[in-house]
This record gives sequence, structure tokens and C-alpha cells, in this order.
Amino acid sequence: MQESPEERRYPWRRLWSAIAFSAAFALGIYVLLQAARPNAGVISFSFLIVLPAAICAFLAYIADPWGTRSHLQYLLIPLWVVVGVIVISAIVLREGVICILILSPLWLLCGLADAEIAYRMRRVPKDGRAYCSALIAMPVAMMIIEPAIPLPTSVVTVTRTADIAASPQVLWPLVRGIPDVHPGEGRWNLSQDVIGIPRPISARLVGDGIGAQRFAVWGDHIRFREQITGWQPGRHIGWRFKFDDLAGWQMTDTHLMPNSSYFQVASGGY
Repeated sequence: MQESPEERRYPWRRLWSAIAFSAAFALGIYVLLQAARPNAGVISFSFLIVLPAAICAFLAYIADPWGTRSHLQYLLIPLWVVVGVIVISAIVLREGVICILILSPLWLLCGLADAEIAYRMRRVPKDGRAYCSALIAMPVAMMIIEPAIPLPTSVVTVTRTADIAASPQVLWPLVRGIPDVHPGEGRWNLSQDVIGIPRPISARLVGDGIGAQRFAVWGDHIRFREQITGWQPGRHIGWRFKFDDLAGWQMTDTHLMPNSSYFQVASGGY
């Protein structure tokens, strides 16, 4: 690939142009997915995996027009891309930060793999423009192929255990409902103290036995109901979640809502 004298004099212009093109391309894919599936969001293999990996490889390839950059410099491109996405999402797309942080390790691994491929391909004598075109075409091709692939579904049960030095008679009133959880009573953890996921504040049981309602409050705005489906005083309480008030759930992505098309919280208990 022949470079003009201006490109050799100002090599960063090429990289900034590639960054602008990549950002516009990713935004275009986002808009297309939203238009094609307005009620489903942008959860897709092509957008979440293939697109970030292709962009990392594209930028790594464009940033080395003469094939002189080191292996380490290629591998640093995905790291800077992921850091940039996290910072921008925290400022512009505040409701998307949780998903961005969850996906960032996967993006980094995929970006590193494609940056490695770009490093090796740069040293193979071939038409670089054809390779760059293939990189950008990958997410578009996956958008066409992916709808034909059936999505897996599964029901998962998550359990936790704790040994408490107290009798069932002492614990049962607390299991029924805790009216007031004070700030600082919970242990420090990454999800709540750094990412900002709300902490439980209170749970209030109205009624007794199966069919009673348990009203839970998390943080300043999140509220939901729990309809009692299991009742053995001193031994067991179970419920089915009722998310009929989603006014306070704007802190998370639409596809992470507890009753979304991708993720549904069904039941719980002690």
C-alpha cells in the first residue's frame, strides 16, 4: 500500500480517521439492530463479540501503515479501545455501564485475538485494502447469518448458604421481612460499592401464609413485589417475583431488566 507524502508526515491523521470511521460504523450497526429488533435491544453475537474484535483489528492494522510497529503496540490497541468505551459509556450512556463492565473482559480477549491476527497479516505480502475490507464486512455478514441460528434457553438456580448462630425462632421474623437496612451494614463489594448496583433497603411482608405480599425496596427508586408461594414457619419461605413497577430501573440496560426478553428473575426464597 503506497502512502502519500502527507500521510508519512502526519501518521496520526490516518489513525484518527480510522477511529472516526470505526465509531461511525459501530453506531450504524447499533442503529440497524435497533431498527430491526426494536423490542429486543442489541444483544447479539455480531454486535457484542464480532464487531468489537473487528474494530480492534482494523485499528491495529491502520495504525501501522508501513508495518514497523512492534507486537506489543498491536496488542495495546484493544486495551485502549476497551478503556475508551468504558469511559465514554460512563459519561454518555450511564445506563449502559453495568453491561459494558461485564462485557469488557470478553471484548479485550476477542480484541487481543484479532489484533494478533492483524499483526501477523501485516507481515504477509498481500493487498492490505482487501484485508481491511474483510474486517469491516465481518459484523455485517454475522448480522445476516445470526438470525438463522436458534438461541439457547435455560433455567438456572443460584443458591448461597450461610451459617448463623441463632435459632429458627430468632431468624424467622427477619426472614419474613426486614423493615430497615441501615447504610454500611452490608459488606464492601465491587458490584454495589464501585459499579453502583443498589443495595437492599427494606422488605415488608403484608399478610401471612401463601398468597401474602412481600414489598421490597432497593436503593432510592427500585421497588418490586414478591408473592408468597411457599410457607413453613421457622423453616421455609418462598415467593414469585412481580415486577409491575419498573419506574426506578433506568439505572440498568433495558435488556437487563428483570423481566426482559433475555433475562427473567422468576422466584426466590429462604
